Amino acid sequence: MPAQLIAIARNAFVEGIRQPVFLLVILLSGLLQFFTTWNTGFAMGYDETGEVSGDNKLLLDVGMASIFLCGMILAAFVATSVISREIENKTVLTVVSKPVARTVLILGKYLGIAGAIVLAMIPMIAFLMFALRHGVMSTAADDLDMPAIAFSAGAVVLALGAAAWCNYFYGWSFPQVSVVLLAPLSVVGYLSVLLVSKHWSPQSPGADFKPQILTACGSLTMAVLVMTAVATAVSTRLSQVMTIVVCFGIFVGSLLSNYLFGRHAFKNVPIATIAEVQAVGMTSEGFDTPGDTLKITLQLPPKVALKPGDSFYFGPSPNGAAMYVSEFASFSGDLSKSESLLSRSAPSGVYITELLDDRSMTVRNLGGRAQAVVKPPSAGDYVFTEPTKVGPIALTLWAANPNMQCFWLLDAVTQNTRVPARHLGMIALYGLLEIGAFLALGVVLFQGRDVG
Repeated sequence: MPAQLIAIARNAFVEGIRQPVFLLVILLSGLLQFFTTWNTGFAMGYDETGEVSGDNKLLLDVGMASIFLCGMILAAFVATSVISREIENKTVLTVVSKPVARTVLILGKYLGIAGAIVLAMIPMIAFLMFALRHGVMSTAADDLDMPAIAFSAGAVVLALGAAAWCNYFYGWSFPQVSVVLLAPLSVVGYLSVLLVSKHWSPQSPGADFKPQILTACGSLTMAVLVMTAVATAVSTRLSQVMTIVVCFGIFVGSLLSNYLFGRHAFKNVPIATIAEVQAVGMTSEGFDTPGDTLKITLQLPPKVALKPGDSFYFGPSPNGAAMYVSEFASFSGDLSKSESLLSRSAPSGVYITELLDDRSMTVRNLGGRAQAVVKPPSAGDYVFTEPTKVGPIALTLWAANPNMQCFWLLDAVTQNTRVPARHLGMIALYGLLEIGAFLALGVVLFQGRDVG
């Protein structure tokens, strides 16, 4: 089976990169990045400490969106060409008539298409990095970054020139050779441009290297691979045109997943946002020991009247998802008496013990449960007075629908927030689960498909 899988994947990979639309979309992506440097000024970005700042923030936003859209177009077109067209033309009979399982066929087709998509994403990401190195032409007086222009254009010209030569003298496929050469040449060109400044003087490679942006582009590549799995599954049953239409609908729905389902999955209303946290009586740093007390200062007075004894919930999300404190029993006793705080009859949880003014209060952890407080409150957390309600239907639809917002790390880059490795691992796991689910659906749909 591994030999069959590799043979099918190789055939799908070669067939994918030989399509003229494959090369055209890659070059279109580079052309869009080129023009983006001219028309994305006046973004009013004031933070100058991140990998992008000022007008280049809008350049990054438009540039990543261009890569995202071009990647989705490639995924839909290549999958329909490799699978739907083969089914319509009956050429798939040459494979299924042999002792090749249909599961192996779908998996091999996906691996080949995914390899072609990754190969296409490399030069598209490189074009974005060239554009960011050049920067936005905010005024007519701005200097051109000639090394960025020369190395990017040189990679394209060399790839197309070599492909034309091989096509004319050896009959090789022009799109195939162009794509295969453009990927490494664009990477070499970008690495070369890191070694020189805008005025061709030597510089440290780290001066213009942007690892956070490359990380965000890697996450974007995973999103495109998820849509490739969607296109592969849909193409097992529908024609080329309908596959593209359905993929476009799923793509739009995935972008709106948070609005359509996510906002109904968790329901809670914050009463305030934490501005400052001060330790008053702490026996641990985690605020997870009975008796730990904190002084909480809110950014604005709370939206509802509070009193000692009210439950105190907090978390990073305004809808109450991922609450840092567990759901606890209500408490109507007098929390002003310290003797009652740690009594055996007191319920577990975090409660308000004293109101200091209209924005400040003290809260105490009464304990009672193992690891009841996942994380201590911090500035920026939202405050709630009741636990979050979960909508099971909306949560199921939200989880089943591929949510492309999970792969969109642009906000973290522009806000100078480093993405932790744990979050990247969760993105990769989510992407692999989505890919596996849609490939399984594709296998089920193809098992009963009559291809004769």
